[in-house]
Amino acid sequence: MTYADIVSSIGVTCILTAFFLATLKLLKADTKTFFLFNIIGGALACYGSILIHSIPFTILEGMWAVVAIVGLIKTITPKVSR
Repeated sequence: MTYADIVSSIGVTCILTAFFLATLKLLKADTKTFFLFNIIGGALACYGSILIHSIPFTILEGMWAVVAIVGLIKTITPKVSR
């Protein structure tokens, strides 16, 4: 197993763990923990994709991490009531 395989595998494991726990209702999909799993997982999988020169997966995993960052920001930003 190469370095890229190890990094990518850890990333994908983080993403799938969050999805699995959310599916079983053991983790809510709008929590900081869920988004952190996805940010770390997406970033690691993106880095692994860069290492193997896979542009489509680099874009996919990079966007996965960016969307998770936006979700985390929405979670930690106080809501303004109207």
